[in-house]
Amino acid sequence: MGPRHSKIHSMSDSNLPEEVLLQILSSVPATDLIQHCSLVCSLWRDVINSPTLWKLKCHKMGYISKECMRTPKDWKQFYYLSSKKKNLLMNPCAMDGFKFWNIDENGGDKWAIEESPGNHGQEFPDKDVTKYFVTSYGLCMKSQLINLKKIGYRETLMDLVQPDIVIRDWFSARRDCGCHYQIHIQLLSEKKKPIKSFNPEPVSIEQWSDAQWHKMEHTFSNYGRGVRYIYFQHGGQDSQYWAGWYGVRLTNSSVTIEPEDLTI
Repeated sequence: MGPRHSKIHSMSDSNLPEEVLLQILSSVPATDLIQHCSLVCSLWRDVINSPTLWKLKCHKMGYISKECMRTPKDWKQFYYLSSKKKNLLMNPCAMDGFKFWNIDENGGDKWAIEESPGNHGQEFPDKDVTKYFVTSYGLCMKSQLINLKKIGYRETLMDLVQPDIVIRDWFSARRDCGCHYQIHIQLLSEKKKPIKSFNPEPVSIEQWSDAQWHKMEHTFSNYGRGVRYIYFQHGGQDSQYWAGWYGVRLTNSSVTIEPEDLTI
């Protein structure tokens, strides 16, 4: 028996008060709790399966903010989704060129990457975002396909819990040139058949705009069983048909799978 398992069994034999055991186990990584600690004895299993333990872990990890107005339906599930929350899109801010992106349309003078704020542009609201993708006078579209199972989102989670899938995308125009912006999102089955889609009308920005950055946001909820992939595609072009890169600018796109919103 290894040192960690010896320590676990010695703790279980010491008849610790449940309150003390709760505090100790709340500091153990979730994977160890489920795979190892829950097998020690029935008391440990019951403590590990209790909402109190996962609520405590959520507080310790800072997953519960002062703005929270209610409690989640399932604390363990809330902890799991909070711990896994991250941007599922790779290279959203052009820091690695076009790596991870599929170029679906490359019209005009093709896609390009520029430094923020660029000519006739505005700084991005987040100072850490220093680059953006920019389109040309012909249609430019790019995409990513997210394999949920491959990155750790179990089929049972997606089918039974159906956590919110939140899409965010930022776009802007140059002051001196109008442009068009498009976004297409699909939730796909194992065979890549559409289950739900988000296909808003293209957004047009007139010439001599303020060049401010705009956020497109959409949340998929209660989307049904069978979602295994997320297809994200966006792009556009300029509306003046000028040679070069006068089209819509895109950066800081994100796809996140999120726990319940406890602030509403």
